[in-house]
Amino acid sequence: MDDIKTGWFSELSTLWPGQCLSLEVEEVLFHEKSKFQDIMVIQSKAFGRTLILDGVIQCTEKDEFSYQEMITFLPLNSHPQPRKVLIVGGGDGGVAREAVRHPAVEQVVMCEIDQMVVDVSKRLLPFMAAGFQSPKLELHFGDGLEFMKQHRDEFDVIITDSSDPVGPACTLFEENYFELMSSALRAGGIICSQGENMWFHQDIIRKVMDGCRKYYGSVSYGFTTIPTYPGGQIGFVLAAKDQGVDFSRPRRELTEPELDAMGLRYYSAEVHRAAFVLPRFVRQALAAPQ
Repeated sequence: MDDIKTGWFSELSTLWPGQCLSLEVEEVLFHEKSKFQDIMVIQSKAFGRTLILDGVIQCTEKDEFSYQEMITFLPLNSHPQPRKVLIVGGGDGGVAREAVRHPAVEQVVMCEIDQMVVDVSKRLLPFMAAGFQSPKLELHFGDGLEFMKQHRDEFDVIITDSSDPVGPACTLFEENYFELMSSALRAGGIICSQGENMWFHQDIIRKVMDGCRKYYGSVSYGFTTIPTYPGGQIGFVLAAKDQGVDFSRPRRELTEPELDAMGLRYYSAEVHRAAFVLPRFVRQALAAPQ
């Protein structure tokens, strides 16, 4: 709470040394430690309600939709028929909110390790937590790795909405996790994981992608823009069991009436394709080994 005493919250992390984002705070709405992490919700002056885990901004009322829509619809629209979806993490409810909107999705299974995040989001972040009310959703609390060991050949798409690779989310960036996801996928399945920032975390991204290449036939990296994440950008690692999957070409292109009916504000087929157009330095850094 020391940062809040000045009227500002400042996000400090070893993952982006020498810099921070600061938000002016109007009110601290919640602050407690769960079994797993420090959880805070603030009312910020510029970005509305903001969820902060272990001192790192997870979502804000103003800009969360760009991340939630992209981490969800990039993989869902890269799959020909994503009937059954698993979400690992995502305790704020944003990915669930988006996944249940997709017309092809029949069931969404969610496994979140920290029940307090879900409870707080339902109470203080209703704009995120709407998906929890859907009859399509089946919610479990527990470790995502252990959950997938019990669910083989079951899901069309697995989305990992994790915090950064420190604290409880560390295991979600390890090679054995991506191997487990592969075994939990049906034939033709696709995964999408939070993929860090292409300006600051090329080593982390390259390690994850190289690990994925051992278990998946197609691996790619896309990104979205979001002002309250470090560098104003966050990426996604996508992988498919099949070879030759071009993630930059959506298998399903949602029409403008469909986008309007689903309430999407960031995602479109054009934005989907553009998400995989990477700067030269990123393409070179993440290229598959020859």
